[in-house]
This record gives sequence, C-alpha cells and structure tokens, in this order.
Amino acid sequence: MWRIAKKEQVIPKTLQDVIATHEFRIDTLDGELNRVLGGGIVAGSLILVGGQPGIGKSTLLLQLAMKLNKKILYVSGEESEAQIKMRADRIGVTNSACFIYTEVNVSQILKEATQLQPDIIIVDSIQTLMSPFIDSTPGSISQVRECTGELQRFAKETNIPIFIIGHITKEGGIAGPKLLEHIVDVVLQFEGDQHYAYRILRTLKNRFGSTDEIGIYAMDSNGLSEVSNPSELLISPDDTHLSGSAIAASLEGLRPLLLETQALVSPAIYGTPQRSATGFDLRRLSMLLAVLEKRCGLPFGQNDVFLNIAGGLKVSDPSVDLAIVAALISSLQDIHISKKLCFAGEVGLSGEIRPVSRIDQRIQEAGRLGFETIFISKYKSEIVTGKNFGVEVRTLSRIEDLLREVFG
Repeated sequence: MWRIAKKEQVIPKTLQDVIATHEFRIDTLDGELNRVLGGGIVAGSLILVGGQPGIGKSTLLLQLAMKLNKKILYVSGEESEAQIKMRADRIGVTNSACFIYTEVNVSQILKEATQLQPDIIIVDSIQTLMSPFIDSTPGSISQVRECTGELQRFAKETNIPIFIIGHITKEGGIAGPKLLEHIVDVVLQFEGDQHYAYRILRTLKNRFGSTDEIGIYAMDSNGLSEVSNPSELLISPDDTHLSGSAIAASLEGLRPLLLETQALVSPAIYGTPQRSATGFDLRRLSMLLAVLEKRCGLPFGQNDVFLNIAGGLKVSDPSVDLAIVAALISSLQDIHISKKLCFAGEVGLSGEIRPVSRIDQRIQEAGRLGFETIFISKYKSEIVTGKNFGVEVRTLSRIEDLLREVFG
C-alpha cells in the first residue's frame, strides 16, 4: 500500500549533502515493458503511452492490469464496462483486484482513487477527461494540460504510479500541447502497421532510465505477446533461391536486430522509372541508387525500383545501407545472396563503406543466429580484430569491393 508522502520544508543543499536513494520499482511481469521502463514501474511516476488508434495501447495496459497481482484502478472514458470485460475475457487472464471505473471527471476520479488506494492507476485516455475548474470541452489544450497536472500532483503526493493513454496527431506527435510531454516522467510510443503482427514500444523520454530501449510485441487474437527473439521471426527461411533479398544487422535502440531487406528492380516500361520504399526513407533510397550508378556504372536510372523492409518495420538505422545496396544489385543482376550472409555498414556519397556504432553487438547477434559471414566496414574494424564471435567477419572499404566479394 502506498503512503502519502509528507511534505517537508525545502532548503538549498550542496550536491554532496544530497543522499542518493534507490527507486522502488514494481515488476510488470512483462519483460519488454520492464525493458523500456528501465527495470519496472517507479513509485509516483506519471507514464504516458501514445500511439495510433487501434495499435494496441489499451490492450497493452489492460494486459498489465490483468497480469499484476496488485490492486488496479482502470479508468475508462472511451469504453463501457461491458466492452472492457469482453477484451479482458479475450486476453484470458483475470485479476480479482482490478477495478473498472467509467468516469471522465478528473476530480471524481481522484476522489475514488483516494478512497480505494490502488497500487496502480490506468487512465484511458487523457483526451476524454475534463476538470470542473476549466470551462472548455474535453480534449482541448487547457483541459488536457489541467487534467494531466492534477494527475501528476496526485501521483507525487500519494506515490501511486499512473499510466495515461494519449492519442497522436496526423503528424505522429502526442495530441494536445507539447507541455504534456514535459509534465510526465516517461513517454512511450507504440508503433507499428495494423496490417502486420509486430508492434514496437519505443521510449521517447524516461527520467528513470535510458531512452535507447525498445520492446517488441506480436499482436494476435488473444492480445499482445512478447517477442524476445525478433530476428528469428523477421527473417524468412532460406527455402528458395530468389534474388533481391539481403539480411541487415541493424540496431533498434540498444537491441541488435537482424532483418530482411527486399528489392525488386525491373525495366521501366511505362516511361518515367518508379521509386517506392516501404519501411525506409525514399530519399535515402534515391541517394543509394545514384551512388551505385555513379560509382559502379549500374543502370538503375532506366529501371523501376521497389524496396521493402520485411515484417512491416520502419528502419532509420544507416547501417542497413549496405544490405539494401546488396539487395538492389542482387535483383538487378538476378543473383541469389545466401541467407548465411549479413551486412552492416553505412554507404557514403563517394561509395565508401562507413563504420557503424556497436558493431560488436551486431556481430554477436549474427553469430548467435547461425550466420556464417558478416560484411562490415574496413575502417575502425580493429575493435573486433582477434575476437571470436562464431561468425566470419569480412571487411569492405568501397561498394566496388561488395560487387567483387559477393557477386564475383
């Protein structure tokens, strides 16, 4: 049971006089959520979970409420009690200490929370709440700011952690004032394509841990399940010798992730060549095509080019450049690349293969998954020289070396 923190008179102290304390954390029983939170839920923290409609925000927090053997107050301003019960039944886990409260008046919510004294409060969503002290409609800037402020004060005074769900705008930011992200302690972004099973929970802000962590989930009929080895699921089995596919040793946050890049290059029979990229920056694809045409003399300018990152993931890591270049050449020349090869390197405008960060972690992941060879940049490769990763490490300095080493 949380206790209301006593307020003491605050006086200036030197940094040496400040006693560092270890934050008490609640284990969420969800390894991916623990990862992004920095080890668990900190007492008195205010955690914002944002994402597109239907991406799984409510499902994630309802699963949390059902799994934990804690007293939970689940406040919903969007769904009825019957709707929440249906989703809980579909998840298949029950918690007899989870209380459902369908209310939008934030003062009434805090009054009930004071009487109930739950271990965790979940609010779905902040845009539906209203404060009686503000004369405006729910979801307006003033209402969102005031309601979030009241929840923050309650969390700090009672040491009860509060999760709030927030909608996002068309531009992809949290709906409401930017101040909302400054008020809360942790901001988590739930990302993914509704047409694919995988979801990424990304940390945008964390006062109690790193912002370089991600959690990966798979959505199925029973809710969200943790994906502890995403690389094994994102790479298709090598049962066909088709061209245009290469494996990239990428990095999402601090987690090494091997994923499949797929390219299709075909003659432009309809006039102007088409350029299309799914899960990758189209402008960067155009740059890579220009480098290949200039430095290697490959005729991409008269071909349609389509690029896809398998699994519905969106990748911004520059280390996937080398794999994309390999997939493009493979499709153009119709030459199969073995699924026992993977690539990690950034391609520069002069055609050089540039080194990428945390290369040792990428090589270790490739070795763990049974890859035989990984191609990396020749520059700064001495940090992995002499180490046994269980995979052959081969270095490249220019994309011409890639043509010679992989395609003969």
